[in-house]
Amino acid sequence: MSNTAVIIPSRLKAERLPNKPLKLINKKEMILHVYETAIKAKIGEVFVATPDREIADIIESHGGKATITNKNHQTGTDRIFEVFQKELKSEPEFIVNLQGDMPNLNPLVIHNLIEHMKKKTCDIGTLASELSNLELNDPNVVKVITSKNIEKEKEFSSALDFFRASKNSGTNSVYHHIGIYAFTNKALIRYVSLKRSKLEIERKLEQLRALENQMKIEVGYIKDCPLSVDTEKDLEEIKKIMQIK
Repeated sequence: MSNTAVIIPSRLKAERLPNKPLKLINKKEMILHVYETAIKAKIGEVFVATPDREIADIIESHGGKATITNKNHQTGTDRIFEVFQKELKSEPEFIVNLQGDMPNLNPLVIHNLIEHMKKKTCDIGTLASELSNLELNDPNVVKVITSKNIEKEKEFSSALDFFRASKNSGTNSVYHHIGIYAFTNKALIRYVSLKRSKLEIERKLEQLRALENQMKIEVGYIKDCPLSVDTEKDLEEIKKIMQIK
């Protein structure tokens, strides 16, 4: 078994864009685009973790691996942990939690994130890109503050805070956070054992549970920010971006 696995949590229930994983982009379901991106990264086994048979059927019909999970998980990380235990017997050294709504993510950034994790300098690794002034005031865009500026590909810095609403951070080291997380084996096991934290619940950002419990998160810079599809407007935009030339 590979020492790394990618697990994509995905479900049909979504407040702003119901049945999001099944939306077609270039005549292919969004979840299938994300699954193929993970495969192209060539870092290990790839699973989709879902409570919905419709999603599993799409992945399995294309030769992929999907696991039906409990419908009552509170977070995507809880969902991937079920697959980590059930399918992977808690063995991989690194586990990537890849969001199922970023169909234009470059596979190389997943590979580079794992290369950084192999340095064993943190519990969790994640990614960020440049933040525009317009995004700063957009509560749908998650921001991350880092301990120092990160301006080059593969450059990493410690995460200090994550937030949605605009706030005076007193620093220029604020970036557009990208929803991909690489856990060490021990970090994932510890994370799911912790109670949901105060800030996690207030801001609806599960990564704050790690920070509030002194787990070290390092953030890597990437130049091209993938679009996270959350609304019909996002869906139309991603269709234009990924339009077959």
